[in-house]
Amino acid sequence: MSENQAVCSGAPKLIFPCSGGSDVGALSDLAARQMTRDGTGKMYCLAGIGAQIQGILSTTQSASSILAIDGCPMNCAKKILERAGFSQFEHLCLADAGFQKGASPSTPENIETVAASGTAKLA
Repeated sequence: MSENQAVCSGAPKLIFPCSGGSDVGALSDLAARQMTRDGTGKMYCLAGIGAQIQGILSTTQSASSILAIDGCPMNCAKKILERAGFSQFEHLCLADAGFQKGASPSTPENIETVAASGTAKLA
């Protein structure tokens, strides 16, 4: 399916945050949820990609665009998508944007900053 066909057919823009166990993981998760509420895209199941759930893989293959959001430089979301065979996606690493593990609370301001960065990547 070409990119134009995906857009015309209403294919979703999918957002895969690494919701990890740290504050930057929580921030990634909450920003993805905010982007979903804002209509930027749809938060989707990263664990389902890792588990190779066929329906989740199929939906992801038909997406018009994909965004991986990682909190830290381990880039788990990016690596999970790549190991599942996805290579055409945008990537946002919060560490690259100055957020540090252990020092990045999920304040409304931080959530908005991450959501705005993610929205720009999907635009």
